[in-house]
Amino acid sequence: MTTVMCFGSFDVLHPGHLYFLKRAKSLGDRLIVVIALDSTIMEVKGNKPKYNERERVEHIRDLKIADRVMLGYEADKYEVIEEINPDIIALGYDQSGFADEIKEEMEKRKMNPKIVRLDSYKEEHYKSSKLR
Repeated sequence: MTTVMCFGSFDVLHPGHLYFLKRAKSLGDRLIVVIALDSTIMEVKGNKPKYNERERVEHIRDLKIADRVMLGYEADKYEVIEEINPDIIALGYDQSGFADEIKEEMEKRKMNPKIVRLDSYKEEHYKSSKLR
C-alpha cells in the first residue's frame, strides 16, 4: 500500500485545493493530509487564518478525499513525516518554506520518500492569496 502525504493551510477552500488533493490521492492508495497549525500560518504567511486549525481539519475531512487528516507539529515540523513515514510527499506548485528544505531534511533523518511537486489548477483564478 502506497501512502501519500501532503501539507497545507487549506484556509478558504477553492477548486485549486480540490485539484491538489485529488491529484495527491491519485499518486497512491492512502492520502494523509497535514493541516498547518494557526501558529505556523502566522509565522509563514504573517496573517491569521480565517478559519482556526480545528475548523480547517473538519473542512478537509468533510471532502472525503483524504484517508486521514491531522494537524502538523509545532516544535519539529518534520516529526509528522517521521511518524507516518510516507512513500510519497506531494507538494503544491507554490509551496515553499519548509517544503524547500524537505529533501535535505529527509536525508538527515535517513528517510527517502519520493517528493513530487504537483502542477497548478488555473492559478490565475484559484490561488488563496488572490481570493482573500
